[in-house]
Amino acid sequence: MTISLLAPFLLYTKSFHVIAVMAWMAGLFYLPRLYVYHCGLARGSVESERFKVMERRLLKQIMNPAMITTWTFGVLLILTPGAIDWTAGWWHLKFLCVILMTGFHGACSKWRKLFLEDRNTKTHRYYRLANEVPTVLMVIIVIMAIAQPF
Repeated sequence: MTISLLAPFLLYTKSFHVIAVMAWMAGLFYLPRLYVYHCGLARGSVESERFKVMERRLLKQIMNPAMITTWTFGVLLILTPGAIDWTAGWWHLKFLCVILMTGFHGACSKWRKLFLEDRNTKTHRYYRLANEVPTVLMVIIVIMAIAQPF
């Protein structure tokens, strides 16, 4: 199903989609890095409380709106005639990686709640490794969207 009224706005829809993705990715790269540093702080310390505020603001004021905006403009692209070749394999892999990215966003949110409640049990190494997940997913998504290899 497509909506022909969206066709004249295709380039604007793509533009706003890319802008939203950039904001979302910035947060997905930065929040796990905050967790790396937060792990080294004493629970209940002034510094730990400061990190809790930073993490909340990043997630609630930047990442969540950016993710919602990314999905909104992505759905508008799907509904735009001619924007996607549904038979192309690249589209399916890209969409799977976007679903995984959304799941990673959810994991970041869960981890923030654990820090907020001073119940984090994971090490800085765990978060350093987790910090690589959005990079790998981003590389796959960009290659699929631009090169469309299959």
